[in-house]
Amino acid sequence: MTHSSENAWFRVEKNEVEGFSKDYMEFLQKAKNERNSITFFENLLKSKGFISFDEANSKKQLETAEGIYLVKSSKAMVAFKLNSILENGFKLLAAHVDSPRLDLKPLPLQEKSGYLLLKTHYYGGVKKYHWLNVPLELIGVIYDKNGDLIEISVGGEESDPVFTISDLLPHLDDRKGSVNEVFKGKDLNALCATIPLKSEEKNAKDLVKLNVLKMLNEKYGITEEDFISAELQLVPAHKPKEVGFDRSMIGAYGQDDRVCSYTAIRALIESKKDDRNIGVLLLDKEEIGSTGTTGAKSYFWLNAISRLAALNGSEKPYEDTLKALDNSKMLSGDVCAAVNPMHEKVHDLTNAAKLGHGIVLVKYTGYKGKAGTNDASAEMIGSVRNLLNKNKINWQTSLLGEVDQGGGGTVAKFFAERGMDVLDAGTPILGMHSPFEISSKVDVFETYRAYKAFLEQ
Repeated sequence: MTHSSENAWFRVEKNEVEGFSKDYMEFLQKAKNERNSITFFENLLKSKGFISFDEANSKKQLETAEGIYLVKSSKAMVAFKLNSILENGFKLLAAHVDSPRLDLKPLPLQEKSGYLLLKTHYYGGVKKYHWLNVPLELIGVIYDKNGDLIEISVGGEESDPVFTISDLLPHLDDRKGSVNEVFKGKDLNALCATIPLKSEEKNAKDLVKLNVLKMLNEKYGITEEDFISAELQLVPAHKPKEVGFDRSMIGAYGQDDRVCSYTAIRALIESKKDDRNIGVLLLDKEEIGSTGTTGAKSYFWLNAISRLAALNGSEKPYEDTLKALDNSKMLSGDVCAAVNPMHEKVHDLTNAAKLGHGIVLVKYTGYKGKAGTNDASAEMIGSVRNLLNKNKINWQTSLLGEVDQGGGGTVAKFFAERGMDVLDAGTPILGMHSPFEISSKVDVFETYRAYKAFLEQ
């Protein structure tokens, strides 16, 4: 009569979980920002017989290819398998590939007290003190004065140097106040050099900065002005690691939300072809409101479906796209806060996720009076619940904390506004938005199984 979730480790084949987890950890090491993630997924889709929109010129090509994909601005992607009339709708998975990080400012180099610093602006919701005294990797791109795109990666290889933000030692730290008062975003500036350029000028200034600019010019051909047209980010330099004596957990940066991105793409690739249309939307900018040309609020994914309709021979592609959306169902894949045993009071424990208990179904997110949420229908939740039970997939339900404790959101509401039935469903995480987030291997695997079952339903 009663219901409670069960520990998933008792109901899975451990060798399958371990094999999937190994692949997932390898992906996390290669994909520490949205550009690297999309490049990884594009290469994976190509290797499995998917073609790009630019390669598709006819309905016949759509029918013979394994699937079709579109990359938007190197930071977002849609991918589809088509097996039915477009107006019948889609089974869709959505996830985001951006994560909290430290973005370099347009002019990031500042010399101070003989140190050269990289000035940053934090991206997304972070606890600022998490980013102090940890090794950081610099990744991203620079668009130089010649119009060439230069890829930057320093700190990811064993032989690379790293960067760090040095905090004040406890012996001298008498700062008082709340965490937000003590740790300021303007102080998240990373050490990057101390050796000055040799100069015969007596009162020469910023010689450490000049020395670094000289090094960067020799290696990349760039000047300080080129930083203005760059996307450079500091991310944790550590590798994904197994956590615990039993190695049951994965610790890594960026699992929010690359865990749902990875499991969604794997589910799409490995789903059987049948009489339905299925797809995955991988989005950018979720951590800052889903804005811009690559976020869920943009029209790039909608335009992609409209282009599909035209390729499929539709005389009214936009109208048919709207009909398709109205007949579509989506799982919005995003991570969920797992109960932290040291901080149980922020949760309603009856409605809270646990590591190791499977994928999490979240009826609503938002804050206070459910503001800004999708609030999935009973019919949608019932359909997914029955599907998971039928396929013996471990699942649980959760809400984002106790009432009035805080809040947050996902991309679900943006797709619901376009007429789809949407339910949030993703992997539980400890330490969300920190440099070292913790997931359970079995939850990652059950997320993949749930997504695959949903697409194949």
